Amino acid sequence: MATHRDTSAHQATRIDDIHGRFDPWLAGIIVAIATLGVIMVASSSIAVGEDMSVGRYYFLTRHFMFLALGIGLAAAVMRTELKTIEKYDRFVLLMCAGLLMLVFVPGLGVSVNGAHRWINLGISNFQVVEAVKVIYIVWLSSYLVRFRDEVNATWGAMLKPIGVAVVLVALLLLQPDFGSSMLLLGVTAGMLVLGGGHLKRMLVPILLLLPAVVLVAIIEPYRLRRITSFMDPWEDQLGAGYQLSNALMAVGRGELTGVGLGASVQKLSYLPEAHTDFIFSVLAEELGFVGVCLVVALFSALVGRALWIGLKCVEMRRHFAGYCAFGVALMIGMQSLVSIGVNLGLLPTKGLTLPLVSSGGSSVMMTCVALGLLLRVSYELDRAQRQVARLRGETASPAPAPAPASTPTTQPPLPVAPAPAPVRGTSRLRQRVEPRFGAGSPA
Repeated sequence: MATHRDTSAHQATRIDDIHGRFDPWLAGIIVAIATLGVIMVASSSIAVGEDMSVGRYYFLTRHFMFLALGIGLAAAVMRTELKTIEKYDRFVLLMCAGLLMLVFVPGLGVSVNGAHRWINLGISNFQVVEAVKVIYIVWLSSYLVRFRDEVNATWGAMLKPIGVAVVLVALLLLQPDFGSSMLLLGVTAGMLVLGGGHLKRMLVPILLLLPAVVLVAIIEPYRLRRITSFMDPWEDQLGAGYQLSNALMAVGRGELTGVGLGASVQKLSYLPEAHTDFIFSVLAEELGFVGVCLVVALFSALVGRALWIGLKCVEMRRHFAGYCAFGVALMIGMQSLVSIGVNLGLLPTKGLTLPLVSSGGSSVMMTCVALGLLLRVSYELDRAQRQVARLRGETASPAPAPAPASTPTTQPPLPVAPAPAPVRGTSRLRQRVEPRFGAGSPA
C-alpha cells in the first residue's frame, strides 16, 4: 500500500511539473501584424502630427507607448491560470455595466464631438468599450460552461445572454456607439452558435431584434447620411461622401504594388483619420493589392488559428478555454472585417479601428489583452495535451500473456451488459453528448 501511494504521489508530481508552450504560429502572426501596424502608423501619422503642430512622431511615440503597456498587460494575462479568471465571472459582468456608465459621470467622462465614450485617466483618455469587449467574452464563456446543456434545450438559458447583450447595447447607444453595439451582438450570436445553442430557436430573437437595429440605424440623421453616402459617395463628394471618396481614391492609386512606402498622397490632409479608422486605405495606396492581400491573409490566419485552438480545447473538454478562444476570434475577425469593408467601400462608415494596426491607445492595449488571453489558452491546451500523453504512456500496461493450451477453461465467460445509450438533457448529472460541428441541431 505504501509503495502504491508513493508511486501515485511521484507520478502526480511529475505530471504537475509538465509545462506547456505558447502556440508559435499564433505568436508569429501576432508579431507580424503588430510590426506592420508600427510601420503604417509611422507612415500615415507624420502629416497628421505636423498639421496638428504636435510633432512628426507624436502619434508613433504614443503608439509605441500604448503597445508597450498592452504587451505588459498581455504578459500578466498569459501568466494567469484560466481557472482563476473563470472564478470572477459574475464580478466581470457587473464590471461591464459599471464601465459603460462611468462615461456619464461628470468630471470623469469625456465628450468628443457629442459622443460620451471616454473616461479621463490623467495621462490619456480611455475608451471603455474596448475593455468591455474582452471582459464580456470572459463572462459569456463562463456562462456557456455552466449552462451549455440548457442553452441548447431551454429558452430561458438561451435568452439570458441575449438579454445581457441588449442591456449593454442600450448603454452603448446612449454614448452613442453603434459600431461597437453591432459588434457585441455579433459576438454574442456567434458564441451561442459555437457553444451549442439551438439554431432554430435563435432565429426568433434575431428576427425580433432586426427591425429595432434598422430603426436605430436610420433614426439619427448622421447615421442615415452615412448609409446614403456609402451607396454613392461621389454624389456628395465634398460633403457626406468626402471621407469614403478619398479612401477609394487612395485604394485606386495603389494598383498592384502600390506607390511605395511613405509616398501616399491621400494622407497629406486629404483623407480624414488616415492613421486610425482609415489606415487601411493608406496601406492600400502605398503597398497596393499585394499589401491588401497580405493584411487579409494575416487576419485570416489569426482568426483561423484561434478557432482551431478553441476547437481542440472543446474536444479535450476544456470548454471555458475553448469558448474564450472562440470569442477572441469572433471579436478580432468581425472588427477587422468591418474596418477593411469600410475602407473598401463595401460597408457604411463605422468608427472601428483595424486591430493592432490602427493608431489608438485603448484599442491597442485591449487587443493585446485579448491576444494574451488567447495565448494563455494555447499554453494550457499544449500543457493538457502533454499531460494526457504522459498519463497514457505511464498507465499503458503490456498485454497479458496467452494461457497455455493445456490449461482447461473451468468457467464460462461472464455476459457483458450493453452500455447505456447517452442522453441529452438539461440535468447537470446526465452524461452530455458533445455537439459535432456540421451536425444538425436537435429539434
